[in-house]
Amino acid sequence: MVDIQTTYGGGRFEQIGSYSRGKRVGPFVFIAGTTAIEPSGKLHAPNDAYAQTIYAFARVEKALSELGAAMTDVVRTRMYFSDMAAAGDAIRAHGEIFKGIDPVTTGCEVGLTTPGMMVEVEADAVIASRV
Repeated sequence: MVDIQTTYGGGRFEQIGSYSRGKRVGPFVFIAGTTAIEPSGKLHAPNDAYAQTIYAFARVEKALSELGAAMTDVVRTRMYFSDMAAAGDAIRAHGEIFKGIDPVTTGCEVGLTTPGMMVEVEADAVIASRV
């Protein structure tokens, strides 16, 4: 039997949409689209792609930890930008966070849910045995 674990981030749509922040199935961990919405519901650093990326990946790291994974286990990220002109700042933040880990990544321009929201991130991880 495969072990399945779930974590919730308290997002406003989780209960309505019947989804979770993260799911672990055996050694595989999937973190849902994560933005820079603070616990108060306020957007962190409006219009600042770099700061929002740092904040969103801190939320991703927390969800990974709750599922027994770490940023070093991340093998794939996806970044969604409200404006490709801001992608460079988000990529710079990604590079700082994942230096030496080098997950594969994808980025594309999309419509995001909140004015001033510049980036949404996802992460997939594989928990390999740590020797």
